[in-house]
Amino acid sequence: MSIDVTRARAETPGTAHVAHFNNAGASLPPQPVLDTVMAHLQLEARIGGYEAEDAARDRLERVYDSIAALLHASREEVAVVENATVAWDMAFYGLAQDFRPGDRILTGVAEYAANYVAYLQVARRTGAVVEVVPNDAHGQLSISALESMMDARVRLISVTHIPTNGGLVNPAAAIGRIARLAGVPFLLDACQTAGQLPIDVEALGCDLLSATGRKFLRAPRGTGFLYVRKALLERLEPPMLDHHAAPWTSADGYTLRPDARRFESWESNIAGKLGLGVAVDYALGWGVEAIWERIRHLAERLRVRLADVPGVIVRDVGQVKCGIVTFTVEGQAPDVVRQRLLAQGINVSVTRRPSTRLDMEARGLGEMLRASVHYYNTEEELERLVGAVAQPSS
Repeated sequence: MSIDVTRARAETPGTAHVAHFNNAGASLPPQPVLDTVMAHLQLEARIGGYEAEDAARDRLERVYDSIAALLHASREEVAVVENATVAWDMAFYGLAQDFRPGDRILTGVAEYAANYVAYLQVARRTGAVVEVVPNDAHGQLSISALESMMDARVRLISVTHIPTNGGLVNPAAAIGRIARLAGVPFLLDACQTAGQLPIDVEALGCDLLSATGRKFLRAPRGTGFLYVRKALLERLEPPMLDHHAAPWTSADGYTLRPDARRFESWESNIAGKLGLGVAVDYALGWGVEAIWERIRHLAERLRVRLADVPGVIVRDVGQVKCGIVTFTVEGQAPDVVRQRLLAQGINVSVTRRPSTRLDMEARGLGEMLRASVHYYNTEEELERLVGAVAQPSS
């Protein structure tokens, strides 16, 4: 199945205004998502927020089925939350409640800042230790090193599948096999994965997975979800609860919900949640395998074309590379280049050392330009981007 790019662009209003290469930040939403969100907000304005939610009850329930289909999971293993950070934090801090001095948290060199700061906080509170699995020769997490680091004190393996920079796709399925064999929980940050490449939680071997809507799924900002494997769900209590997550059953007691919605709270963005469900269905309609094929084609073409520009160095690593393309331009600060492109209707972003400190320090990098492609981008837009990057600084 191939992507009908003409149709995709016709259904994406933003493509008429910008060449958008900041999909790793937030993709351009398709018309069905816009229509869904706007229609529900209008309904809230006409009849009231609670009443509009009641009217959308069946569609809200179908959101869980859609996400479950995306992940190859069951609907009982899915929680819909405000964003990927909330999803990840609810999982991590739920696990960390039982950590003790000397317990080991294993993670990767390219781990995202928000996650690593959480590791450090828990390490200070509990006496657990954070240990970084070194990279292999390809710049991805070394499976052989991970195997050698496993022992009875490892309490968690937590890895970002696709880091915010570097184009890397970490070998999650191989990590999952090691975690399963050792009986150690595996938390996978799939923030950049969902909507970009196929996800099968059973094949990946992860016990928990967090993701956002706004990136490659093309859903509204302020939406995210968490997957919790049923076998782990039964023994994992969230770090925070309300009466939605755990109904108040007696004056001095509560009962946790039996499904992953114990990780949710009662109040949520209903319009955004509906938009998330439509965005997931929209991606599934195209076929995530077809999306992934198109993204990889565009990203590899962009890497080749950028590498031909004098002074441009493509900084991507890994055996498998994704739709995130990072590069530097000799003698030009990334922010200056980004602003020059923005003035020409081309959106890119800048990735900085504090976002992935260990990786950037190891590679001697302070900041890079990041161009992230999606299936609605065209080869002509790639050429516009490359031509604009090649322009001399003024």
